Amino acid sequence: MKLQSIAQQAKHSPAMVFNNVCHLIDREFLREAYHQTHKSSAPGMDQVTAQQYAENLDENLRELHERLRDNRYVAPPVERVWIEKEDGKKRPIGKPCFEDKIVQRAVVMILEAIFEPDFQAFSHGFRKGHSQHQALHELREQCRKLNITWRVDADVSGFFDTLDWGHLRAFIQQRVKDGGILRLIGKWLHAGVLEAGALSYPDKGTPQGGVVSPILANVFLHYVLDEWLVKEVQPRMQGRCVVTRFADDFILGFALEADAHRVMDVLPKRFHRFGLTIHPEKTVLRAFQRPPSRAPSARGKGTFDFLGCTHYWATTRRGYWVIKRKTVGKRLRRFMKGIWTWCRENRHAPLHEQYRALCAKLRGHYQYYGIRGNFKMLEAVFEYTERAWQYWLSRRSYKGHLNWQKFVDSVHRKLPLPKPRIIHHI
Repeated sequence: MKLQSIAQQAKHSPAMVFNNVCHLIDREFLREAYHQTHKSSAPGMDQVTAQQYAENLDENLRELHERLRDNRYVAPPVERVWIEKEDGKKRPIGKPCFEDKIVQRAVVMILEAIFEPDFQAFSHGFRKGHSQHQALHELREQCRKLNITWRVDADVSGFFDTLDWGHLRAFIQQRVKDGGILRLIGKWLHAGVLEAGALSYPDKGTPQGGVVSPILANVFLHYVLDEWLVKEVQPRMQGRCVVTRFADDFILGFALEADAHRVMDVLPKRFHRFGLTIHPEKTVLRAFQRPPSRAPSARGKGTFDFLGCTHYWATTRRGYWVIKRKTVGKRLRRFMKGIWTWCRENRHAPLHEQYRALCAKLRGHYQYYGIRGNFKMLEAVFEYTERAWQYWLSRRSYKGHLNWQKFVDSVHRKLPLPKPRIIHHI
């Protein structure tokens, strides 16, 4: 109820500044934050899991509340690990301690109640009621209905690693000037990073993987990009200008090429003003126009990728031009490579364990990429997974080769992998 009241005040008073909200974080509030915190994530540097923390939950939350109330709470360093990206590079991911996640979640609940009414509808990243598939649908409808034929694919270089703390604090203070909230955010930014046993203290950026990082990123980009586009850029355009954003990934759309070039020229300057860099090579202007109806066999003018999907023009069976989407080639190859490697490394595991793991991997893939028009890509993944599984099962021993027919008779019929299906019809 308290959060709902704050959200209503923030919605009806856009200029209102909240300077007394930290008192909301009492034991019951922390309990709710605990329930909203994911329990399956890896533990942080203290190695305390969610299950271990829950064994004495009441006492842990009471003691945590006392430390927060007396301003004795110390944010622990974030353990950093690296995961591979599509281009072969690595992305840093932070692993906060579970108790720290609870406190971060409590602060996020307050910040969301205050800033959600301010956020633009085209901002879809890490917000309740928004998703990647809504962003993809919005993007497709813009091209189809609004005659958006020019796209600026923008790339912010190392956004989470280079986010400027001074500008971030100024943006937050436009709506929140509560000293307790600001101190907690400052503690997380200054907590340090533990990597391979070495502790370092960066002077900018926020670790990816932290609970509070998404809302901080949305607040930062709301003022740097979203508000700027709505209030300053769009009124100056000769034609339509739209944007779709998911966290730090965004695409600008224009009806006129001249408008696109104007924004392309000023976009790097806008981000540089706030300590960010627009990648000069990865930020490109693309034409995305429907091919002439008089030449239905002609290929579309360019494609573009967004959130793992390639958008392209194609014809229906009746000869109409439509915008279709398919899995980005790099994502598809990466998933297949991962399946091959997993089957090789786990070929000696019990058959039913392999089956359960492969089913989970395929269902997860279908859950994201099961969009209308992408069925052939899903079929390719399904068939590849079957072949990879059969190949490595046949090499479990030298006693007998498990050919395809034997695999079908002994494994496939008893343990059928989930077949591809379309989940998202929007």
